[in-house]
Amino acid sequence: MTAYYGTTFPRLRDAAGEVWQDYTHHAFVEGIRDGSLPRKAFLGYLVQDYIFLIHFSRAWALAVTKADTLEEMRACASSVDVLVNGEISLHVKTCAAAGLSEQELFTAAEHPANLAYTRYVMDAGHSGNFLDLIAALAPCVMGYGEIGARLAADVHADHPYADWINTYAGDDYQQACCNAGVLFDGAVERRLGEAPETTPGWGRISQRFATATRLEVAFWDMGMSFGD
Repeated sequence: MTAYYGTTFPRLRDAAGEVWQDYTHHAFVEGIRDGSLPRKAFLGYLVQDYIFLIHFSRAWALAVTKADTLEEMRACASSVDVLVNGEISLHVKTCAAAGLSEQELFTAAEHPANLAYTRYVMDAGHSGNFLDLIAALAPCVMGYGEIGARLAADVHADHPYADWINTYAGDDYQQACCNAGVLFDGAVERRLGEAPETTPGWGRISQRFATATRLEVAFWDMGMSFGD
């Protein structure tokens, strides 16, 4: 059971259809859940996700410049802090235990799936408005929150991926998802009004959300390929 992530996110999630299930119940995710995912695949994913989070942090920083209110600026700046000083640290710690330094992570070659996803998000911000960018960021933020909350039920003392699951199921990350939901709801109401689905802008952000979700599926596909 996940925390309350606002009203905009669940509407966009439902509108995305089966691709959301493909993302949050991907074979990679299920391998983490039951511990069967090859460690090689997990570490390969972590290296790429470290690079992804660098770009993701930059995207949230871009959102600060796209914001219309000080409240929006503070929320986006807080997301940068969570990523740079929280999520990224988990990747560094886990990879260090496997003999990979942070310098090696930072200089690793970027996989094409990573390039496609991160550049799509950045383009949404550069070519679009604040809502375009938040809609492209939301599937990752809330999707990992949903995944972490669901997988937490299967965590036990010697689970090989307990640290990863507990990070996204934990109070800090779940609160970050709730905060993102509040930000998204407020931004939609401010720009599209109280009946956003009746506006042309709703179709645009729905497309942004669905496309980013498809790119999340491709990211998991990439992760699976590292185990071959």
